[in-house]
Amino acid sequence: SLVLRRNALGPGLTPELGPLPALRVLDLSGNALEALPPGQGLGPAEPPSLPQLQSLNLSGNRLRELPADLARCAPRLQTLNLTGNRLDAFPAALFQPGALPLLSELAAADNCLRELSPGIAHLASLKTLDLSNNQLSEIPAELADCPKLKEINFRGNQLRDKRLEKMVCGCQTRSILEYLRAGGRGCCRGRGRAEGPEKEEGRRKRRERRKRDSGEGEEAAVDEASRLLLRVLHVSENPAPLTVRASPEVKDVRPFIVGAAAVMGGLARRPGARSSAHPLALQTKLHEDLCEKRTAATIATHDLRAIRGPLLYTARPPQDLKIVPLGRREVKAKDLVRQLQLEAEEHRKQKKRQNVSGLHRYLHLLDGQERYPCLLDADGDAISFPPITNSEKTKIKKTTCDLFLEVTSAASLQICKDILDALILKMAELNKYTLENKEESSLSDPEADAEAGPPSDARVAPTAEQDRRAPLVVEQVRVVDQDGQLKVVYPSKTDLDLAAAHVTVTR
Repeated sequence: SLVLRRNALGPGLTPELGPLPALRVLDLSGNALEALPPGQGLGPAEPPSLPQLQSLNLSGNRLRELPADLARCAPRLQTLNLTGNRLDAFPAALFQPGALPLLSELAAADNCLRELSPGIAHLASLKTLDLSNNQLSEIPAELADCPKLKEINFRGNQLRDKRLEKMVCGCQTRSILEYLRAGGRGCCRGRGRAEGPEKEEGRRKRRERRKRDSGEGEEAAVDEASRLLLRVLHVSENPAPLTVRASPEVKDVRPFIVGAAAVMGGLARRPGARSSAHPLALQTKLHEDLCEKRTAATIATHDLRAIRGPLLYTARPPQDLKIVPLGRREVKAKDLVRQLQLEAEEHRKQKKRQNVSGLHRYLHLLDGQERYPCLLDADGDAISFPPITNSEKTKIKKTTCDLFLEVTSAASLQICKDILDALILKMAELNKYTLENKEESSLSDPEADAEAGPPSDARVAPTAEQDRRAPLVVEQVRVVDQDGQLKVVYPSKTDLDLAAAHVTVTR
């Protein structure tokens, strides 16, 4: 057995692990692994570097893909745990006939899996399959052909077959497999291949003809209207672009920062609006999920109009850093941390619990640091103290439309970009929802519009249709070093490369 869990291994394994011919249990969970390529992975596949390995735990890492030769590297694998990574697909070789004849447990919950191959049926010994909280839209009917399958979990996926979606939340495995075996709606068994391509093509043409006759051809226009729109504003197009200068002091504290400015169609909240329909709610959810409770990264959202640039990202001794935290008076960082520690202890005593909540959960992330990271505006005021709090000075209000988004990390720059990608996608959804409901509310609540007053700038008021189709505008923000040399610009051409079919990005 080799147990290396909860360390800081990553992004690969250097040197590679194998060969270890007698190893049966390997636990690499809770590290920072992003990939296991040849030379930085588990070892060579020919001959197998882990020929006796039975249990492999890779949960709680940042893996985006599995090594294609995993099955050849560990052919006697019985348990594979991939929970809590960033996988969007399994390698095809994993489900080849005879590839993993002894695999009985496969767990890949809390990933980004979009598809499950019908080749899953080739796992002849599979007994337990957990793919909950992914992005699957279909379950292959071939899953029912796994002869020993006893327990499955597909909760938290948006399945096209709504009956099947209800079944995976409440029915026993046997009933779900029988439904798949019977070829339930949306189970994507390869019937077309079995009956021949001619029949499948004829069936497709009949469906299209019925759509035309019933007027369903208009769905394409409706679908176009429902797309999320994002527009990236290049630095050269912005008359007053925001710049962040990163000082050398943060290098050993929290070296990575990425920022962007987002202009939304208005976040003014009317009575009855969803509390979740706000950037702060999105930020909280991402802190729990992608940010791994702020251990991987921290998000901060600011009122862009309250910021005077350029900004300075630096680190200060706790006794020298002053900030006006959200909902509090100005305080030194040293005293703020002490206050929060006392509050946490008091809260623990009152609730008679071992755990704490709120900001108190993140205090341990500052343990042992002689300098605290901070973001300062042109006035020298701290507007952000990651991973703890923002400043009251740039607090988002109910009427805030223009936002500055900031993501910092001690782990990697790519994590910052991935999280900002996810946040902006969610904000595009929020922008669309806000504009649609704004139009409905303005028709039924003219008094609220009168209260809101005139628009914040002199742009011509758009029509209702233009308003509904207004994109979320994302303005590029440059991060430079002390000498003014570019470190990173976001979003660049390779950022916001969203695979989602319902999103259109214009640059």
